[in-house]
Amino acid sequence: MTRRILLVEDDLTLADWVCEYLREQNFIVDHVARGDLVMAAMEKFQPQLVLLDIMLPGLNGIEVCRLIRQKSQLPIIMLTARADEFDEVIGLEAGANDYVIKPVRPRALLARITGALKHSAPTEASTQIITHGSLIINGEAKRVTYKNEEVELSTSLFAFLTFLASHAGEVVDRDTVFKALKSREYDGQDRRFDVMLSTLRKIFKDDPQKPQKFKTVWGKGYLFVADAWAE
Repeated sequence: MTRRILLVEDDLTLADWVCEYLREQNFIVDHVARGDLVMAAMEKFQPQLVLLDIMLPGLNGIEVCRLIRQKSQLPIIMLTARADEFDEVIGLEAGANDYVIKPVRPRALLARITGALKHSAPTEASTQIITHGSLIINGEAKRVTYKNEEVELSTSLFAFLTFLASHAGEVVDRDTVFKALKSREYDGQDRRFDVMLSTLRKIFKDDPQKPQKFKTVWGKGYLFVADAWAE
């Protein structure tokens, strides 16, 4: 199967080696160096995945990510030179599926790409409807409603919420979550799902000081509380 990747990166030295490496791995790669050229490149190239730098001329990567999400749910992996929580939160809320911190390591990048493409493919589980009280998750339509109102979620947040809801009443550890949603083991440092849990609490008005819907069990993992979603 042909796998097409659009690389958006203004560092031409980095872009050259990423393109060369991915082509050696049998990907078809197109490259643009400006954020304001991405939408036209996507329409012409029709990629299956976008590698998107955050700091770009023309239009920054966060805005580009939001524009892509208005038209497509294809996987987006953001490239960032910053490891702080600001980039992580903003990038994930904008709709990114994953992020890679520079300097980029070839094998780690390939693993992220492979995992993102794998989980973007339709699966039998994606067609199910999960209901807990007034929360309804429609996997096929990628739609969430709560108290009869539609809730807008990024692709990553939707996948995380669906995973937690499908394991309601169970404490799921970080390693299980990473293997299920990122196709890799938890490295002991990556906090993306902690950040995403905080975002879900904010969206569903779950008090972070005394959470009822989404709990973090110290030293064990995450717990979706099934009976906390009634009207």
